[in-house]
Amino acid sequence: MNVKKDDYTDNAGIMLDQKKIDSRIFYRTIKKLTDKLLSALALIILSPVLLIVSVLIKREDDGPVFYVQQRIGRNGKILKMYKFRSMVVDADKKIDKLESKNEIDGAMFKIRNDPRVTHIGQIIRKYSLDELPQLINVLRGDMALVGPRPPLEREVKNYTKYDLQRLMVTPGCTGLWQVTKRNSVGFHEMVQLDIKYIQKSSLLFDLEILFKTVKIMIKPNDAY
Repeated sequence: MNVKKDDYTDNAGIMLDQKKIDSRIFYRTIKKLTDKLLSALALIILSPVLLIVSVLIKREDDGPVFYVQQRIGRNGKILKMYKFRSMVVDADKKIDKLESKNEIDGAMFKIRNDPRVTHIGQIIRKYSLDELPQLINVLRGDMALVGPRPPLEREVKNYTKYDLQRLMVTPGCTGLWQVTKRNSVGFHEMVQLDIKYIQKSSLLFDLEILFKTVKIMIKPNDAY
């Protein structure tokens, strides 16, 4: 299976069937077991990297190493998502002053050269190392390795019925959006990619996205 960048952006208007998604018990069971096994192995193999990043974050400003944020998961379930802290300690309190600089249309906030990002934060974001603690979320069963990114509650409040389809499956650490367009697209195109992933999801497709994610971590594709 070959993922091409422009193959998954033509599905505007597609409405998914929740019952059909929920009926895929075999796929969801094998996916969950595989995710737990792979995430456990990854945490062991990457433990030296996790330790080095933790030390660098702590040395920069002596703030907490991890950032725990409340996100919305499958069917609206609230989860606590773990990340390496890449911003200043009081970053959440400064977001209101930066709303006017948002570079992505729709229910999502993202700006290039965000002044809240620390020096080490710029590096770990570029190579997606800040996302590694989410392997803990996968072990807990809150997230999958592959799936739509879990949104913030304030973002979901602005979702349309079409956008809410992103929440029909367990959210993931990486997904179709991350391995194709990344930050070069707006919110609505990201939703289209997520819905296309849900529609075409399979164990082989998940594996392909994981391989492409590793490749992108080594050679970043416009991450910020």
